[in-house]
Amino acid sequence: MEITQSYIKKTTIKSVINDTFVMVKRDLLKTKHNPDKLMDVTFMPIFFMIIFSYLFGGAIAGGVSNYLPIIVPGILIQTLVSSTSAAGTQLREDIETGVFDRFKSLPIAQIAPLAGLLISDMVRYAIATFFSLGTGFILGWRPGAGYGWLFVACLLTIFVCWCVSWIFAMIGILVKSSATISGVSMTLTMLLSFLSNAFVPIDTLPSWLKTFAELNPVTHLVNSFKALADYGVFGADTWLTIATGVLIVLIFAPLTVTLYSKNV
Repeated sequence: MEITQSYIKKTTIKSVINDTFVMVKRDLLKTKHNPDKLMDVTFMPIFFMIIFSYLFGGAIAGGVSNYLPIIVPGILIQTLVSSTSAAGTQLREDIETGVFDRFKSLPIAQIAPLAGLLISDMVRYAIATFFSLGTGFILGWRPGAGYGWLFVACLLTIFVCWCVSWIFAMIGILVKSSATISGVSMTLTMLLSFLSNAFVPIDTLPSWLKTFAELNPVTHLVNSFKALADYGVFGADTWLTIATGVLIVLIFAPLTVTLYSKNV
């Protein structure tokens, strides 16, 4: 008890940061020793990029080369959005296996395991971005505005998906099974991805479905990526996307931390 109280008194921002990055290292080592957990951000974007390009490219855009400007951002964003559930899934698995009970007994910052998990997830987003865009490059896609703007577009997409991961982290605390998180994630990913402009131009949709697609946040994210990567334009969709991400963090980060402190 004396050791714990002494540690609490000496806890500083620096110690919280150090504890957090120890947890980041722990999560990355888990991924290193279980590379199968990266299948959704390595194999799946390659598979979907190739299949969708050659299966729908001719029907939708008249050819693969014409379809690449649509499908490359679409597959990238679909992959990243689906990856946001990993934080909640891992959190629930650690709770179920009793790992967090062990963390409670250690003289570390209470928030470090949660923060470390969310930060390490950004590595997954970077890997997904590399494989998605890499496949697009092999098929012939190029960013019209240059690689500098492409980097900005990727940073924006990763930031927004990191914001969304707070929602799934909260779900991971509330639900009783990691399988529930996977089901929720798959449903939302399919709904938001396919009812947007990620794979087809929304002008071809019926009016009632077009309205939903225009309001869909994935549509704004896709538009933002295209505007930045293809034209170097920081437009209204980009600002709206950033504002949406910030709003999600402002709402769900405090809720998640509060629930985490009470229940974990």
